[in-house]
Amino acid sequence: MDLRDFYLLAALIACLRLDSAIAQELIYTIREELPENVPIGNIPKDLNISHINAATGTSASLVYRLVSKAGDAPLVKVSSSTGEIFTTSNRIDREKLCAGASYAEENECFFELEVVILPNDFFRLIKIKIIVKDTNDNAPMFPSPVINISIPENTLINSRFPIPSATDPDTGFNGVQHYELLNGQSVFGLDIVETPEGEKWPQLIVQQNLDREQKDTYVMKIKVEDGGTPQKSSTAILQVTVSDVNDNRPVFKEGQVEVHIPENAPVGTSVIQLHATDADIGSNAEIRYIFGAQVAPATKRLFALNNTTGLITVQRSLDREETAIHKVTVLASDGSSTPARATVTINVTDVNDNPPNIDLRYIISPINGTVYLSEKDPVNTKIALITVSDKDTDVNGKVICFIEREVPFHLKAVYDNQYLLETSSLLDYEGTKEFSFKIVASDSGKPSLNQTALVRVKLEDENDNPPIFNQPVIELSVSENNRRGLYLTTISATDEDSGKNADIVYQLGPNASFFDLDRKTGVLTASRVFDREEQERFIFTVTARDNGTPPLQSQAAVIVTVLDENDNSPKFTHNHFQFFVSENLPKYSTVGVITVTDADAGENKAVTLSILNDNDNFVLDPYSGVIKSNVSFDREQQSSYTFDVKATDGGQPPRSSTAKVTINVMDVNDNSPVVISPPSNTSFKLVPLSAIPGSVVAEVFAVDVDTGMNAELKYTIVSGNNKGLFRIDPVTGNITLEEKPAPTDVGLHRLVVNISDLGYPKSLHTLVLVFLYVNDTAGNASYIYDLIRRTMETPLDRNIGDSSQPYQNEDYLTIMIAIIAGAMVVIVVIFVTVLVRCRHASRFKAAQRSKQGAEWMSPNQENKQNKKKKRKKRKSPKSSLLNFVTIEESKPDDAVHEPINGTISLPAELEEQSIGRFDWGPAPPTTFKPNSPDLAKHYKSASPQPAFHLKPDTPVSVKKHHVIQELPLDNTFVGGCDTLSKRSSTSSDHFSASECSSQGGFKTKGPLHTRQVNEHFYWSISTAYKCPVNQY
Repeated sequence: MDLRDFYLLAALIACLRLDSAIAQELIYTIREELPENVPIGNIPKDLNISHINAATGTSASLVYRLVSKAGDAPLVKVSSSTGEIFTTSNRIDREKLCAGASYAEENECFFELEVVILPNDFFRLIKIKIIVKDTNDNAPMFPSPVINISIPENTLINSRFPIPSATDPDTGFNGVQHYELLNGQSVFGLDIVETPEGEKWPQLIVQQNLDREQKDTYVMKIKVEDGGTPQKSSTAILQVTVSDVNDNRPVFKEGQVEVHIPENAPVGTSVIQLHATDADIGSNAEIRYIFGAQVAPATKRLFALNNTTGLITVQRSLDREETAIHKVTVLASDGSSTPARATVTINVTDVNDNPPNIDLRYIISPINGTVYLSEKDPVNTKIALITVSDKDTDVNGKVICFIEREVPFHLKAVYDNQYLLETSSLLDYEGTKEFSFKIVASDSGKPSLNQTALVRVKLEDENDNPPIFNQPVIELSVSENNRRGLYLTTISATDEDSGKNADIVYQLGPNASFFDLDRKTGVLTASRVFDREEQERFIFTVTARDNGTPPLQSQAAVIVTVLDENDNSPKFTHNHFQFFVSENLPKYSTVGVITVTDADAGENKAVTLSILNDNDNFVLDPYSGVIKSNVSFDREQQSSYTFDVKATDGGQPPRSSTAKVTINVMDVNDNSPVVISPPSNTSFKLVPLSAIPGSVVAEVFAVDVDTGMNAELKYTIVSGNNKGLFRIDPVTGNITLEEKPAPTDVGLHRLVVNISDLGYPKSLHTLVLVFLYVNDTAGNASYIYDLIRRTMETPLDRNIGDSSQPYQNEDYLTIMIAIIAGAMVVIVVIFVTVLVRCRHASRFKAAQRSKQGAEWMSPNQENKQNKKKKRKKRKSPKSSLLNFVTIEESKPDDAVHEPINGTISLPAELEEQSIGRFDWGPAPPTTFKPNSPDLAKHYKSASPQPAFHLKPDTPVSVKKHHVIQELPLDNTFVGGCDTLSKRSSTSSDHFSASECSSQGGFKTKGPLHTRQVNEHFYWSISTAYKCPVNQY
């Protein structure tokens, strides 16, 4: 090296020396996906920058400006006054920012930016490097939602089969961490193999012997999870097909192969020839080469694999700058389920095929690609930051930068690849008004490649005269309802400056939204249609501003007066008037007032009203708007009236508008409730003795054609509930039991229910009769209806039980005859009973103890045998329609009264007669109340056992016999039939007709007492058609 070369080298080093006073570097670390306005750093605080000028000792206002390329969407923003760095609305996505880079934990993803500090006296260039850390924002995914694996049936236990790995764009612990096999059915397991590169490869383990003939397909799920927080995961269906045996798999000579190929290799260039061998013969030795599932789609597009020969060739142009390393997994399969695997690493080597890149970012914002400088700007004014780069590597990527020709500008190196474009001397507008030069970047490759960037700089003159208006106040007038774009006037001003400093632009001030002003000519036009009723006068300002730097301006006031026209129709205060009046209001009463206005003045404001389509139901005053009725209102006939009203003003031509009027007739309480249920005052409901308190036994329902509170109904029991057995819901009308019915409650109950509305000022009401029949059954409905008809003679304020004596006296003669016949029957029964008890005394005592406390029981087997014997010995007389059976007698406490106990058999023709319609009710039938005014009222025994009741109108043959008896207070019915009733084996109607032979009777427990002769008689009739009875 001679002396001349040494000096050149020293000069070059001096030119490239970095100025540490103005070039500094900061490094920040952030997480990706941060929201907007998250603070990143503070430049003056982190660099300890002082705002004090060291030369003068005065404080200065520093301006921090981000150097950005035109059109770029910045990822961060810098506060110009404080130097704080914040995130922007542009999302920082690490996977997108560093796409194509290696995702290893140790590789950093970052981006760089530059910030300059102005003015020139404090100028600094800050290079900021922001490292983006990964967050877990991507879930690991399998290459396919369904993974198919074929496994031979002779596979040994613990054999392993590779499963395509899942990929996760996240890095480190946020990447793939764990695999899990779901529903492995104890046949398969899962193992994870970690490669030297840190990849986790799942392998399927066979845990049981496979038999394709038994099961050839297994469907499972495989789950992959990452290690992020929150943890993300995905699943894929793993379908294993059991195939026949091929027990030798191909083997590659080399499992790991690395090759190099230049990036300018032409299409068709061979990359590598892979070769695998198979110990099998025939079709099992035919090897087919395919890419593995982990090979990226982009790699498959660049390289082709011959399925037969295993040759990998280039099928598209390569670009090292896009991807430098390609990892290719090649599988060699002979048709078996376990292919051989080889990994080929293809390194794309660099060639000098990329020219340098010049990134020109202006510090002074250009206008249409030209930088404008003032001739008074000082030396070293910063114009732009230039960054040069080259995608090539090594020597091919080393770049130098310079200006092509002599100009009053130079490049100042701040980093090894960044330069500042500055002014090198004072500028003279009168000498040269415009500069255009090229910046050249050249690399060191052979041959060398270069790139140029054109810079245009224009100088600007100074401005010192503001525009002047000819008139400081401009007054105008215009009629309303004008057309848009109507010319109003031309506003002009003058400027004593020259060039662009004398170019004046006009601008409207605030409150001028109804006007347009041509910025260059000053022509003022109307941009909207004026409406005097909305605004009568407009006052605003006009600004004249020149194009100097800084611009100078002046203002003038403009007053525009709007002239009136007749352009408003009458306007109702409501589009739909609604008035409310009470029904029965007399004619010619005032029902409402219509209000209408008109924004116009004078005659245009005078409004008259008229009705359009009312049919003379109402009269409208045309000036006051008062509406009066011409009809009497009845809401039940018509609840509302609707018509249209027209308002016409006095303008020429006249304007009009219409509105709808609705007269709503309010309800007056003039209708009584109408009963819907019960359907009549003679219907009844059955109340079983087993009914529980609170159960609904009947319901009353009524309606009222009035509305509102006039239609709200209240239900009350006003009579017939003196025992408080029932309760009615005042709202729903449901009648419920207050307490469980007792045997003394058996019979017919008449409730007088008052249904009243809540009308004001006077409430209207309706009465309804509700008959409730308390008993287990309603066997003889026609008699119940007869009792209901009789109760109609009883006043409503009296209980029907108080008037039962007249109904009993009508049958007095019949009862006396029945008592005489019953006495004869008792004598015969006593005689038979003595004989039977003497023979079965011990058996009778045992049976008596076992029957204590029981209400019903069937005879034992001995009784059944005795029945059969008595059937043979005894024959029913054909001439008699009634057979007397089972009569018992006990000693009474009172010798005056004899207790009579017995049953009467009925012929078959009476058994099948209709019982009449009655309501079975929701619960099982119970006994009737004793004081109810029907046939059941004669049964006043305290026993819970029911009685069958003959219809009172049933014709009785002269040959039929009736026994009238008074039943004891405590008695037990003993049935002998296998089936007491065809309707139900659990029926409590123990006296219903039956097709089987039956027996019945009453057995006393202890001393029995008869009623006084003057007390009511009670009937109890049981059926025992051809039914022999055993006497205990």
